Amino acid sequence: MLAYLVIREGSKWTDVFRLVEGRTVTIGRAPTNQIVIKDERCSRHHAEIFLSEGEWILRDLDSRNGTLVGEQRVIGDHTLAAGEIVRIAHAQMAFVHDLSDAFPDTPADQRQEETVLGEADDDDDDVLESHEPTTITHRKGQTRFLERRSGDDEGSTPKVGQAATKLCRIAFELANEPDTISVANRALEGLLDGTHVNAGAVLLVPRDFDGVPAGNDLEVIASLSKDDVKYHRVSNFLAMMVMREGEAVLARNVEGDSTLGSRDSQGEIHATSVLCAPIRQDGKVVGLVHMYSTKTELVPDPDDLEFSLAVADNVALALKTLERQQELAENLNVTQGEVKQLRRQLGAASEIVGTSPLMFQVQQEVSRAAPSRATILIRGESGVGKELVARSVHYASPRKKGPFVCLNCAALSETLLESELFGHERGAFTGATDRKIGKFEAAGQGTLMLDEIGEMSPTIQAKFLRVLEGHPFERVGGSNAIKVDVRVIAATNRDLEKAVAEGTFRRDLYFRLRVVEITVPPLRKRPEDINVIAQHFLQSYMADSGRKLRGFTAEARDQLQQYRWPGNVRELKNVVERAVVLARADYVDVDDLNLSNLATVGDSAIIPATLNTYEPMTLAEVERRHIQATLRQTGWNKSRTARTLGIERSTLDRKIRRYGLVPDVDTVRES
Repeated sequence: MLAYLVIREGSKWTDVFRLVEGRTVTIGRAPTNQIVIKDERCSRHHAEIFLSEGEWILRDLDSRNGTLVGEQRVIGDHTLAAGEIVRIAHAQMAFVHDLSDAFPDTPADQRQEETVLGEADDDDDDVLESHEPTTITHRKGQTRFLERRSGDDEGSTPKVGQAATKLCRIAFELANEPDTISVANRALEGLLDGTHVNAGAVLLVPRDFDGVPAGNDLEVIASLSKDDVKYHRVSNFLAMMVMREGEAVLARNVEGDSTLGSRDSQGEIHATSVLCAPIRQDGKVVGLVHMYSTKTELVPDPDDLEFSLAVADNVALALKTLERQQELAENLNVTQGEVKQLRRQLGAASEIVGTSPLMFQVQQEVSRAAPSRATILIRGESGVGKELVARSVHYASPRKKGPFVCLNCAALSETLLESELFGHERGAFTGATDRKIGKFEAAGQGTLMLDEIGEMSPTIQAKFLRVLEGHPFERVGGSNAIKVDVRVIAATNRDLEKAVAEGTFRRDLYFRLRVVEITVPPLRKRPEDINVIAQHFLQSYMADSGRKLRGFTAEARDQLQQYRWPGNVRELKNVVERAVVLARADYVDVDDLNLSNLATVGDSAIIPATLNTYEPMTLAEVERRHIQATLRQTGWNKSRTARTLGIERSTLDRKIRRYGLVPDVDTVRES
């Protein structure tokens, strides 16, 4: 049995809510309720209505101000009866089985007049005798029931009040149906109840069909009949007429007409009157509603045509809504799957591999620092995995659902670095054709990692410090103050204390960054992690390349263990990747490793000429000589020199300028 809650707030009826079997309807002030009452006298979860043993039950959820039915307060469960008024705060809800019962304020004489008009209209209908020739008496392109009309016109329209009430009910029901078949069945129920027919169906064009379909090409989604009448498919002529021209058709006295009537399996025509309305979406007919009568005393009239077309248009809207919901659900599932996959990948990329005591200490420091909002300074040689530690901090923090943004400060000039950090407005400088959001804004509610923080210029350091202190900033070329909530993690392989002493790095910024300091040890100081990390990279690259290797030979493992790893974990990663690609056997052997002969940063034998002799000099002089010797060895190929030294190309350029290094005459002549 159908059931509704007709809701009234104050003196106006505001909404109609259909009660559905199997669904519990909750009422309260919280926005998660199905029926929300915005009144402080209403509790967040005030009451609920549900179906039990064929009866609708109202249950008060221990609300503060209570739930009333009429003037009686509900204690526990109350079985609702048709016509009862539920009162919660300022809202009133009428429980009815028929929407026409929900308006007790309508004068009785007015309701009687509408009934009389409907009866008079039925009595005045001209029913064609069976001996008259078959004629199509009415065709309609747009129903007037869905047009905005003045009250005078509506008052003069036969049965318009009854039709509007039924159409309103059907529209509400169609909007709540979960699938196409349910929409079709609900529409047919309304049509059989509201028109002079006793059989019908909803037919749709198959998705892959091209052209104008005939009746046999249409797919019957649902059919319904009464009076023990069996539904028979629409004729090809009538279907093609409606599909091609997109207009509703009413034909009476079609018995014996093979072009309009519906035939059974023996070819016999049963229909006396036929009604067919198109289901239209975006100017295209996607199906039709086919209704007919098998009784001479049951003859559809022009108002039935109007009503059927209105229902067909509501069916089209409901189907389009369902299709859109399905598309959104599918897109959401795909997006959620991609997000989960990316998070798994990022989570895997943030796992710190290593079992040594030094790495265990790093992991403990990460776990202690992650829950806080404190700025973190990660220190370590190039290639030790400072970004990996930063990711671990991010994904172990409350900000893990926010973005993780990384920026290398050494890779950009001062102007570009400011634009990357803070963004710029259109026209701020040459080439700024559009507004750009900076890394700070992009990392809102998340984490911003700044690698090579020691390479930041003093001008950018001052602006960066203000943002760290919580002050708003402005985009380059802009005037609007922007404030963001970002956690900053800085990383460097430079001696910041020395830079502070030399005046190239701000003292106040140094102390602001060094709230929590995590030092990542070089790979040579934790040799027990070397084979563990190598095996991890081996499994990863085998999965990517599809190669099946059985591991490292004993000699290869010894070689990996004894090597000093001047490039740290980054070098080990590249060595294993190369070995997976070029390995000639089932095991990775020594010949597949291709290790370099570079000295590490911590070794004293940086310059071979100083191995057997001693000459007093500063560390800066040792660095200058080593860089100059390496440049000479590579013929001043800066890219090869930077790889040999294990530093960035931009860092090498700064050191060449700092030490005033120039190619000698022999090198220039050879080049």
